This record gives sequence, structure tokens and C-alpha cells, in this order.
Amino acid sequence: MTEPTVLYEERGAVAVATLNRPQALNSFTRQMHRDLGDAMARVENNPAIRALVITGAGRGFCAGADLAEFDFTPGPDMVARADPGPIIDQAFNPTVRRLQALRVPTIAAVNGVAAGAGASLVMTCDIAIAAPGASFIQAFSKIGLIPDAGGSWFLVERLGLARATALAMTGDKLSATQARDWGVIWDIAEEPMAAALALAERLSVMPTKALVATRHLLRDASTRTLNEQLDAERDTQSALGRTHDYIEGVLAFLQKRPAQFKGE
Repeated sequence: MTEPTVLYEERGAVAVATLNRPQALNSFTRQMHRDLGDAMARVENNPAIRALVITGAGRGFCAGADLAEFDFTPGPDMVARADPGPIIDQAFNPTVRRLQALRVPTIAAVNGVAAGAGASLVMTCDIAIAAPGASFIQAFSKIGLIPDAGGSWFLVERLGLARATALAMTGDKLSATQARDWGVIWDIAEEPMAAALALAERLSVMPTKALVATRHLLRDASTRTLNEQLDAERDTQSALGRTHDYIEGVLAFLQKRPAQFKGE
């Protein structure tokens, strides 16, 4: 049997999805998107899972799209067959949307190079921790394309327009240190997987719904005016005020004891 392109395991309340095409630096095929989607479905369907870590097998995190998936066989319809639009619409965009909507916090453990859509995948996760030797490359301009899989949005959000434009146009490599200093990732660790797991375990005992609601509020803040954001905060607080974890958190505070959150 062919080994799955994404390995999935559960470690207590933490799920781990490992991109598993190390011979191709974990570049994305359609099958990898399907396998990652299956991993996310398992997370969604198991209420015991409270955090997800995504990492890569081998020496790379993800090199973006596997260009072998595009059909460049000579012929009169080559341009139509090589069009990247369909695979973006059918695979990359659904992956990004699903990961951003996932019901648990997500952490990228960046073990090596993250290029193209691989860099976008890192930024799609809530938090990213990288190895000292990891790097981030906007490789699109080198093949006549633009940042995709949310890259053009995440880059401006994380870096600002000036840095995002220069980085996307030049395709220059961003080191882990610079990525941290510029806000692309959260931290650097000699063992990024161990650090990501430790953080995931910490998040897994926190109020999950509040963490994910925080993701949505922060992500959408730039699209709202202050008055609109105040209303969104009010509505979100009201919804969270009806959860178990809110009641438990306040009672634990008042009773001076550790809270026992359930993610409910």
C-alpha cells in the first residue's frame, strides 16, 4: 500500500498532522490536500482533541505546490492544462479556509524550508515555531506567478505593504530569525516539534472556544471600523458567556482554584 501523504496521530488532547512527502520536500499534490482534509475532519469529529500541530517529514516543512501536478505536455491545449487556477480553487483555497475555520488552535512546527504555498500554510496556522535553520521563500515570482494560498493577504497582514511587496517581488529567502523579528512566526526553537507540542498541550487545557473566537476577532479586525469591532467583541463575549468554560473560569477565579476547562 502507498504510504499516506499526511500522517495523523493523536497524543492525548493534541493531534499531529505530518506532511509526508519528504523526497519532494513535502510539496503539495491533490492527494496531500485530501489527506490533510481527512486529518482536519478527524480533529473536527473528535471533541477530545483540543489542539492541532502541523509539521513536515524529513528536512523540509513544505515546498509549496508540486509542479509535476501541472500538465506541460506539448500540444495546442497546453496553456489550458497548465493553468494553476483550478488546483488553487479546488485544493489550496479549501485547505486554507478549512484550517482557518478549524474548531481548535493550530500550531505549525516548521522543521525546514517553507516555500511558496508552504510559507502560506505556516501563516494560516494560529502560531508558528521554527527551527533555527528554517527559511521562508516567496518563490512565486521565479516562475511568473503571484503569492497564493492566502499568501498575498497574510504577507501584508504580517509584514506591512512595503516589506510584503519587496519580499514577494524578489523571492528572497527569509531566515527564521528575520521571520520572527518581522512577525511571520512566533518563535524559534532548536527542537520546533517539541516546542510546538508543549505549546499545544498548554493550549489544549485552555478554553478552546475562546481561543478560536480570538483568532476570528483578530483576523477580521482590519476589515472593521473600531465601532464595528466593539460590536463584534460584545456579541462574541455574549456568546462565550453562555459556555461552560466561562462559568468555570470565573468560578475558579473567585474560589481561588485551578480552572478545569472542557473546551465547551
